[in-house]
This record gives sequence, structure tokens and C-alpha cells, in this order.
Amino acid sequence: MNYRHEFHAGNFADVVKHVALVQILLHLRKKDTPFAVIDSHAGPGLYDLASDEARATGEAETGIEKLRGLVASKKAGGPEALQTYLSLAADPHAYPGSPLIAAKLLRPQDRLVAVEKHPEEAAALKKALAPFRKARAFEDDGYRRLASLLPPPERRGLILMDPPFETVDEFEHLAEAAKQGLARFATGIFLIWYPVKSQPAARAFCGEVLAGAAASVSALTIDTAITAPEGKLDRAGLLLLNPPYGFEAEMKEMLALVAPRLPGGKTIMEWLRAQA
Repeated sequence: MNYRHEFHAGNFADVVKHVALVQILLHLRKKDTPFAVIDSHAGPGLYDLASDEARATGEAETGIEKLRGLVASKKAGGPEALQTYLSLAADPHAYPGSPLIAAKLLRPQDRLVAVEKHPEEAAALKKALAPFRKARAFEDDGYRRLASLLPPPERRGLILMDPPFETVDEFEHLAEAAKQGLARFATGIFLIWYPVKSQPAARAFCGEVLAGAAASVSALTIDTAITAPEGKLDRAGLLLLNPPYGFEAEMKEMLALVAPRLPGGKTIMEWLRAQA
């Protein structure tokens, strides 16, 4: 498996992941107290949709491109998170990655730490985040750096884990990092992306994370499937730990508008451990 960000920028999984990301960040902004965002596998931050990598897969055509005509204005009663996401992703030639989306939603008291292992992508990430005073980019192994960043001094925040799945044992590394992260930052919100090539393997991964989680942690998965050519990503999931209050209802409202526009789109939301 290899899901390097540049090959899949703006695809159906990005759409769902980034709508969820925006919703969480808007929730964190409701309180004046500062929060931190830590992105362990950040990628370059901004993607050229005309690049060779993006054109090789054409996955943006079944993702963000399908939403170009979607109107979710306040006047029409559209969800705020969806309005915000569509505004951030409005450029038809470039697509913002998770760290750039987060950086644009920071307030003066908040901060972002974005980590990327690949040297070229790390250099691009530093350039993309340079205009944002409270955003810092590091070239490092995301799993290794995450351990030193938790808990954040703010004691509020979001941990985004979106690895490229370049190795066959990525699920094991991701589950262990998530469990260690929760042990250090039990009240943090964790948003974890993963591809679904095997439903039993995905279930086992979620179960492994929850087995090492505190009793108060809740989890929500969002699986999105489309009909895709052989060898292309057609199913992905999000594991959300410590979801914000009201997340499920708000996410369902947004997915009701988004999912029908994704070719063959189907979203499933379920609680793996119900909220108290």
C-alpha cells in the first residue's frame, strides 16, 4: 500500500476527512482558551491538481470537483463547517491539505505543529506554512515526534494522524502511536485516517486502538466507498476519538449534502463505543 498525499489530493476521502477536520476546528474555536493542532503526517500542505501525480490518478474528479456546484450558504441554511470547507477549497487549480486548512483556521492564541518525514514534502510544507505565524513545520518521523509533543501545554487540541501507508505494518504502527498518544493526552481529540482494503483488517485496527483507550473515550467511524477502477482507493475510514459534542448530528447533516455527489458514494457512521 502507498497512499502518498499528492496522488490522492482532493479525492472522496479527502472531502470527508477535511469536512470533519473543519467541523472539529470550529468546535475548538467556540472557547476563547487556546488550542493546539498536531498533524503527524502532514504532507506538503498544498497540492497542484494539474501535477503529474494528481493527473495520474484523477481522483480529485471524483471528490472536490463533484462539489464545485454545491451551495451551502448561510442564507440557504447550510452547515457552517461545510460552508467553510468549500470556501477553503474553492481554488480549482490547487487543493489545501490538512495542515494548511488548520493554519487558516487558527486564531492568534492557537498554534499548529505539522510534521512530515519526506524531505521534499517537508520543504514544501515549510513554504506553505511560512505565512502563518503560529504554524511550524518539521522534517521528522511523525510517530517519533508525536511522543515528544504530547500533552500540549494548551491541554486542548486536535491530533491528526494521516500516514501514507507505505509499509505493510502501518496499521500496527498507527495503532500503537494512537494508544500512546491517548495515554499522554487523554482529553485530546484524535482524528485518524486509514484506507480500507480489508474490512476485517480495518475492524481489527479500530479494536486495537480502543482496547488501549481509557474507558471514557468514544469512537466514531466514517466509511466512504465509491466505485473505482482496480488498484485505486475506493474505501477509507476515519476513527475519531473524543469527538466533540454534537459531532455526529452535524456530520450527518453535511454528509447528506456531500455523499450524493460522490460517484457511488456511501457513508456509514457508527459508534464503536457510545458516548457517555
